[in-house]
Amino acid sequence: MKVLVTGATGNVGRFVVEQLVRQGVSVRALTRDPARARFPEAVEVFAGDLTDPASLPLDGVDRMYLFPVPGTAKAVVARAAEAGVRRIVTLSSGAVTFGHDTTHHLPIEQAVEASGLQWTHVRPGEFAMNKLWLWGPSIRAESVVRDPNPDAGWFPTHERDIAEVAVAALTEDGHEGKAYDVNGPEQITYREQVRAIADALGREIRFETVSRDRARELYMAQGGFAAENADFLLGYASYDGEDQEKPDFEWDESWTLPSSEPVTGRARTFAEWARDHVDDFR
Repeated sequence: MKVLVTGATGNVGRFVVEQLVRQGVSVRALTRDPARARFPEAVEVFAGDLTDPASLPLDGVDRMYLFPVPGTAKAVVARAAEAGVRRIVTLSSGAVTFGHDTTHHLPIEQAVEASGLQWTHVRPGEFAMNKLWLWGPSIRAESVVRDPNPDAGWFPTHERDIAEVAVAALTEDGHEGKAYDVNGPEQITYREQVRAIADALGREIRFETVSRDRARELYMAQGGFAAENADFLLGYASYDGEDQEKPDFEWDESWTLPSSEPVTGRARTFAEWARDHVDDFR
């Protein structure tokens, strides 16, 4: 078995590589900048980009982990099929399940399904990593989180859980033709998430409730992920970027969502994620 991992230096892809190597699987890692990649010695590292399907090192590859890059999915999948790839596992999004994503991840899923190859879609919900990009700067600088919805929340997912589901689908039989929604194992509010990070750090972190407009100002000034996603996260725009106005958040404690546990036998809590990333918040 030889697996091509695209998006190999990403938040999920790097753990897919790590876990495949641990299982003794032959791995090729695709990255735009091999000089900056840090992989185990056994990994074959190739320069390439999914926006350039011709750059994919597919000779001898029979399984592929597909990072979502819109626009070239059909060409990428066609090249993979022609080269002899038999199974593709896509990193998709839980937004497809809820019908909120029709333009980004869904067309990639459709291209894979139409190929005639074995396929599995991994659809994570909210990445716990988002809180590092959103809250990390203010926690590191001021030990404070500012947000308009302290009692809002969701099921934040550890990136290792997502990777483990993908690795199971790549290496085991019985996952073909399935779409796995992968969420955290517990509902947890923003206030509770901040408390979990504080517990991991061993110091107090204040939660300061601000207006949506003020939160948007802060996120836009912060730049990066926070600025790019401020309108969606704060309810000014939909998943597909259309303007909208959301009502105040209404939390329903009866909600449940599927986690990685049925596939891998475990699902990590947000507290575990906070402990794994404690140095990132220092």
